[in-house]
Amino acid sequence: MFAGNVISFGLFLSPLPTFVQIWKKKSVEQFKPDPYLATLLNCMAWVVYGLPVVHPNSTLVLTINGGGTVIQLVYIAVYLTYSDRKRRVKVLSLVLLEVAFVVLLLVLVVSLVHELHKRAAIVGVLCVVFCTMIYVAPLSVMKMVIKTRSVEYMPFYLSLASLGNGACWTAYALIRIDLFIIIPNGIGVVLAMVQLILYGAFYKSTQRQIAERKAGEKGREVNLAQVVVDREEDGAGKKKAGNGGAM
Repeated sequence: MFAGNVISFGLFLSPLPTFVQIWKKKSVEQFKPDPYLATLLNCMAWVVYGLPVVHPNSTLVLTINGGGTVIQLVYIAVYLTYSDRKRRVKVLSLVLLEVAFVVLLLVLVVSLVHELHKRAAIVGVLCVVFCTMIYVAPLSVMKMVIKTRSVEYMPFYLSLASLGNGACWTAYALIRIDLFIIIPNGIGVVLAMVQLILYGAFYKSTQRQIAERKAGEKGREVNLAQVVVDREEDGAGKKKAGNGGAM
């Protein structure tokens, strides 16, 4: 399933333009950390699922989600760097909680459950839940899109990559009849399609809002420049008047 891994890797890299924007502006603005926190938890859980002590012969699942874990940690590190103290504490706490949960899950499953198929079933059910969370996490962003009629903070490439990723892994799971992969990715296909529909519906209104905001910012800059010029002229006039009075 090399194609599935390639598409999944593309999904993990799709938020890159968003974080480049955050880095350039030195601010997370209205971007939410929910999708990246959900993806981190999902990747770590699938790493556990792909371990030989849980589900042997799952090298592809293990490698792509190991890489995904590293990528999400980098994204979250950038988010923490450019967010305010309140957000930083909240996000960091959630990351630590996720890591602790996954480590505890691995320890308990390996030490208390001795049959491989039971280990795979337990971790697999949790992976279904966490993988579904990835696709459900953008619902808060979708709500904001509908409310503001703007897709500015719903990255297009992330939605597109989610659709491709979900479709590819659903096809793979149908061949192997693996419900743990079919269920979350099938849900992901539907939600990704909804995101793309919203993007198409509100794209024009988003461009209009951005143009109006830029025009307003330009107008404020012009007014500020005019105020500075007026003050300088007033100062020069008063100075000239003072010199005339002294003569």
